[in-house]
Amino acid sequence: MSLRRHTLLYSMVFVLLLFLAACGGTANGDNGSNAYTTPQSNAVTPTPTTGGDGYGNGNGSGGNSGGTSGVVIKTASATIESKAATILTDTKGMTLYYFTPDTASKVACTDGCAQSWPPLLYSGSDTPQASSKLSGQLATLDANGGKQVVYNGHPLYTYSGDSAAGQTNGQGVGGKWFVATVDLGQNKA
Repeated sequence: MSLRRHTLLYSMVFVLLLFLAACGGTANGDNGSNAYTTPQSNAVTPTPTTGGDGYGNGNGSGGNSGGTSGVVIKTASATIESKAATILTDTKGMTLYYFTPDTASKVACTDGCAQSWPPLLYSGSDTPQASSKLSGQLATLDANGGKQVVYNGHPLYTYSGDSAAGQTNGQGVGGKWFVATVDLGQNKA
């Protein structure tokens, strides 16, 4: 290979490593950089619904009186690491993730981390809702400058590395980020 190709290749690897180093960071500096895995592309089929935009802004029907203004979660069928699963998405179909260092009462992903992993925030005054019945419980936690949506005690995030609905590029990043599924167990931390 020519010197020009080597330089280009090394530059691309360097940029990729910088991007991965920015993912999964926490306020305490533990970004899991020793455990990165290569994200997998997984097929996702969003479940069609109507309603809000995933951030508490509905279609004008108001409150929880039969309208959909509180809908912030949808479900979709996906294949995650060769297994079929029903995953959680925002109303735009963007995959939702949870971060294992988070507890039911405190988020560990703040500041720079929250730029790579934007939290799913809710602006309503009631409890956030899903477009279909979930086996777990939705709630909110005061965090990241608003009310962050929580499923079974796990604060939920989207991933800046997903550029379109249905992508699951954040699965397994840093060994700490995982796709939120409908059967996600209660956060005991």
